[in-house]
Amino acid sequence: MSSPVQVPSFSVVPGLQVDEVCRGREKEIVDLVAATYRLHGAGDSVNPPSYFLRFPDRPNARIIALPASLGGEVRTDGLKWISSFPDNIKAGIPRASAVLILNDHDTGYPMACMESSIISAVRTAASAALAAAVLGRDRPRPVRVGFLGVGLIARYLHTYLAATGQDFERVGIYDLSAESAQGFRSYVEQAAPHSEIVVHDDPGTLLRDSDLIVLATVAGSPHLSDPAAFAHHPLVLHVSLRDIDPAIILESVNVVDDVEHCLKADTSVHLAEQRTGNRDFITGTLDDVISRGLELPGDQTIIFSPFGLGVLDLAVARFVYDTLAEADRLATVDNFFHELRRFG
Repeated sequence: MSSPVQVPSFSVVPGLQVDEVCRGREKEIVDLVAATYRLHGAGDSVNPPSYFLRFPDRPNARIIALPASLGGEVRTDGLKWISSFPDNIKAGIPRASAVLILNDHDTGYPMACMESSIISAVRTAASAALAAAVLGRDRPRPVRVGFLGVGLIARYLHTYLAATGQDFERVGIYDLSAESAQGFRSYVEQAAPHSEIVVHDDPGTLLRDSDLIVLATVAGSPHLSDPAAFAHHPLVLHVSLRDIDPAIILESVNVVDDVEHCLKADTSVHLAEQRTGNRDFITGTLDDVISRGLELPGDQTIIFSPFGLGVLDLAVARFVYDTLAEADRLATVDNFFHELRRFG
């Protein structure tokens, strides 16, 4: 006889706990992200289009809703609500802030509200580190990495690249903010003291000097348009999505996380689609490489453009939640749900 359906307790998970669970588990989380890509590729997920809330009085700001449902052993639903306010950087606080709501699979009741800027950074970094390993497996090991845009996401990306065996002789840095560049340099000096660190004066020299390029800016439109900067055919993790001119996209091997999601909102690949009227320039998805053995040429620039799937946030959030639950460390809110009897 099946057990009766019960309303779950409601918990609040602060960022400190999220960080404590994720820190030191980078390889485990990369494996989790790979498994989630496989579930999504197999159709065992629901990942609707993200919804963008924009503001006429704050045109560079937005808040994005990412609903998702994941099957497999996870069997959970939820929503990430993440804001991007670039002007925050001027005040010395991070651009992005977020919460994530986990919903109970059987009742639909919310079961947790979780700080999610860390979850978002973790899944972004894990996805990019996975892509670096998978897309670069038939290429020489990169020894020079270049970070263009060095905020919180770049820091997490460097951590995850290092944790998954990417060891670099040289770390290049470029940011419009000299203060941000020096801050990231200080982080790398502590995290990878054996690496040579070069702070570049312009993005072009960083691109030419890097085997692996990480683009993690807040750019709203393409600003990298010199094909010569990519003539050495690097592997590019185009995390910020809108840096590269469509002409360079069309000359490269393009891998995305999800075609429908990535070709929208004026991303570089979306602009390339608008220019050509087709999607023939998309080689495939990361899961096509992971699960279906899609082979990539080794003598062309490879660009990975991940729009960021809500199912990845959901998988990482459920991992954090379950880890805390097993350790009896969830902070529950008593009587959060008050009206639980249909007729009073």
